[in-house]
Amino acid sequence: MAEVIMPKMGDSMEVGKLLSWRKQNGEQVKSGDIIAEIETDKSNVEIEAEEDGVLQTSVEAGAEVPVGATIATIGGASVATNGTAKSQSSSNGHSAAAVAIPAHDVVAPKPAAVSAAPTKDWGPTVNVKYSHAIRMALEEELNADPSVFLLGEEIGQYQGTFKITEGFLQTYGPDRIVDTPISEAGMVGLTVGAAMLGLRPVLEFMTFNFALVAWDQIINHAAKILYMSGGQFSVPCVLRGPGGVGTQLSAQHSQDLIHWYANTPGLKVVAPATPADAKGLLKAAIRDNNPVIFMEHAKLYGTKGDVPESTDFVIPIGVAEVKRSGKDVTIVTYSRGVVLSLAAAEELAKEGIDVEVIDLRSLQPFDIDTVIKSIQKTHRAVVVQEQWEAYGVAAEFSAQIMEKAFDYLDAPVARVAGAFVPMPYAKALEDIATPHEGDIIAAVKKTLERSI
Repeated sequence: MAEVIMPKMGDSMEVGKLLSWRKQNGEQVKSGDIIAEIETDKSNVEIEAEEDGVLQTSVEAGAEVPVGATIATIGGASVATNGTAKSQSSSNGHSAAAVAIPAHDVVAPKPAAVSAAPTKDWGPTVNVKYSHAIRMALEEELNADPSVFLLGEEIGQYQGTFKITEGFLQTYGPDRIVDTPISEAGMVGLTVGAAMLGLRPVLEFMTFNFALVAWDQIINHAAKILYMSGGQFSVPCVLRGPGGVGTQLSAQHSQDLIHWYANTPGLKVVAPATPADAKGLLKAAIRDNNPVIFMEHAKLYGTKGDVPESTDFVIPIGVAEVKRSGKDVTIVTYSRGVVLSLAAAEELAKEGIDVEVIDLRSLQPFDIDTVIKSIQKTHRAVVVQEQWEAYGVAAEFSAQIMEKAFDYLDAPVARVAGAFVPMPYAKALEDIATPHEGDIIAAVKKTLERSI
């Protein structure tokens, strides 16, 4: 029997209010189901079940509950673990709570889990969350290389916005787990300087939206020092943190800006979709001698998958992976687009449409050869991204495919993308502005109709 407790969403929080139960007492719940909505001193957040079981509530809706108190249990016929509160909302732009999804976040059908396993046998695996896989990579590299250190806002004493660095300050000390002031430009400046002097800093942005404040440091310094020094100074660093759209954080905090970084010479850009890829690619990024933008998706943090326990497990940057084989249409995507595309592919399979899904994994450098090889087989392509359609990743790969595989295409390349508008806060409007499984299914079908 596992307890679901009232989460502590900030240092000042002592009680939370249970606004409503999304699942009823005695109801069977599944991993990922939203079971309750609570009100905290930061924002309204939702609690979701991590595994299957029977929900037994112990608090009435409307009650105020002390932090740490039990509000329900999950157990019975199914094994279950604690429900977790998830929220990325912030009251002042920089004071976010623990690992989180804002309330009312689930509107579109829940996508299928990404289950692709590493292609090489790396030995024993452990089934963990995406966020824990990132933690595994950081811990392993901190242990293996004394030149690696972490820095960011509230990563030490507060233990990180998403609790990825929980306990790290006590283990590694303040010289290697550095709490920084609220100054993104200063954080990246420190990162670049430390990297130039031979260290391997890993900087955590509370959200990549805040990285815009450090745009000059990233684009004009991190990306260009090697070139402008004539090869004398490399900048081996990782700039990591959550990005992506669709978490009801409105126009300034819910954006996928990864294409901006991929457009910059001197930067490597990585966007893993699975826990295994998150670990393997982050380890590769930390060991790389170039600055790496490591873009995580906030909506992937709670997803689970098998991750090799081996400390030698590393995935090379710039190598795409076929997450699902098919013969009718190729879907090219990355990050959470992989989850949506795999779910769409499963639905299309029920109608006899066999879809191949390619996870780019890194956008700079990118593996166009794997994409072209797939299109030579399927003769049709759909490129999926969450960002605005204009000048995005889908536009670039559509052009690459047209230029390098035109003779193999039986239909124009289709694009699935977000609406070209600032992200609305209202959930109904946000849902319209972001792509979903149904949009991918429609694009695949339209591509097939064009080929007839």
